[in-house]
Amino acid sequence: MTDAEMRFREEMVTQQLIRRGIRDERVLQAMREIPRHLFVPAQYRAMAYDDTPLPIGYDQTISQPLMVGMMAEALRLQGGERVLEIGTGSGYQAAILARLALVVFTIERIPELAAQARTTLAMLGITRVHVFVGDGTAGLPEHAPYDAIVVAAGAPQVPKALLAQLKTNGRLLIPTGDRMEQTLLRVTRTDEGLRTEALGGCRFVPLIGEHGWPGAESEQGTESTSPEP
Repeated sequence: MTDAEMRFREEMVTQQLIRRGIRDERVLQAMREIPRHLFVPAQYRAMAYDDTPLPIGYDQTISQPLMVGMMAEALRLQGGERVLEIGTGSGYQAAILARLALVVFTIERIPELAAQARTTLAMLGITRVHVFVGDGTAGLPEHAPYDAIVVAAGAPQVPKALLAQLKTNGRLLIPTGDRMEQTLLRVTRTDEGLRTEALGGCRFVPLIGEHGWPGAESEQGTESTSPEP
């Protein structure tokens, strides 16, 4: 890692995360350690640590650093969890989660993105992430239950298939709303039932699959953005 890369990453953490409310030291350290520029196409690497989402191909984006940090913090991971991620994309968020949990299962509907994510994760020696190709809206029941599930795409509603794969005290983080604007929800399974918290406004690519938006396959994706104040 060059001195410039270290400086860019530290500035990202201090200026974009800490100044805007991210306090979990484990999350901050993970984002200092993971080289975000290796998860974006070469033509965008000069912008890798900017406060913005970036295109990664196939009408998909890598979320802006603040959103990645906020979602990681909202999962409240302690280190021993089994995590399911819906929407691997470039693999950046999975790499962050692998620093925070025991194991990460991540599913991507676009085979080319899944293959690239596997390559980047392997290059970095990140072995606790398992990448699958398929319909993320159905989850991965064969590896359930999960302590935490995070969905990196906007859904019309919370998929029941994902809720069914949560452990008691498990957290599901998902953006829900219309195809252009969503609210980030944290749903916790308790002994008494489900508890839902709204964490702020956001904008993600549409969740595509059996339990996502019908006909969304034909639409252009939108970039994820930071939560609203």
